[in-house]
Amino acid sequence: MPAPLTTEAVVLRSIRYGEADRILHLYTPGYGRLSTIAKGVRRARSRFGARLEPFFHVRAILHEGRSELFTVTAVDTIDAHAPLRDAAATLDGAARACDAVSRLFETSEPHPEVFHLLANELSLLSDDSANANPANGLAFRMKLLLAAGIVPQLAACAACGESEHLRGFSAAAGGVVCSSCEAAAFPLDQESYNFLVGALGQPLAQAPQASERALRQAERAIAETAEHHAQVRLRPLLRAA
Repeated sequence: MPAPLTTEAVVLRSIRYGEADRILHLYTPGYGRLSTIAKGVRRARSRFGARLEPFFHVRAILHEGRSELFTVTAVDTIDAHAPLRDAAATLDGAARACDAVSRLFETSEPHPEVFHLLANELSLLSDDSANANPANGLAFRMKLLLAAGIVPQLAACAACGESEHLRGFSAAAGGVVCSSCEAAAFPLDQESYNFLVGALGQPLAQAPQASERALRQAERAIAETAEHHAQVRLRPLLRAA
């Protein structure tokens, strides 16, 4: 039999299976996203059922079975992130962060930077509910695009290389475009551009703030980039106007 796999993980999703089991999607630093089964965890006497809720940061021992599912045989809690369950906004922010990771990084290819980014985001939401805002969520997604290798070009026009008059955004072109190349682009205000640059360059805990108009433009740029280059549709962070 293959040796057991011991790894840190964030629980992305938990799904009821059968009478007492759960299917879990875990994100790990060294093995990417893993699908696992935790047998008997919904029984009252389960040894670790309460440690496998969504958003938990855990250390788990997994065994490879005959199916594509690993079996969870032991779990220790590193951080339950309990405070983020106290408010709807932080719960929603955590769910959308985990969903974005699950969609953009759905394979077992390792991305340790994504694991640490997600763990950091969950800690920020748990530490202060004020972090559950669209600016934080969009900054998190910009960093995910960077890790996925599809971050948009922001330093110069993605079509011609012009470094001035960057007035639009085109996912097909690969990023911001100048006034001469904006025919197939949507308008991008200076504030929106500044937000995208700041979101990429500043630590997640210092995500820049911006007006609702600027955040909507930034969200459109991020969403269209993910859809065009990764064929992934991200759940909206801002409600429809």
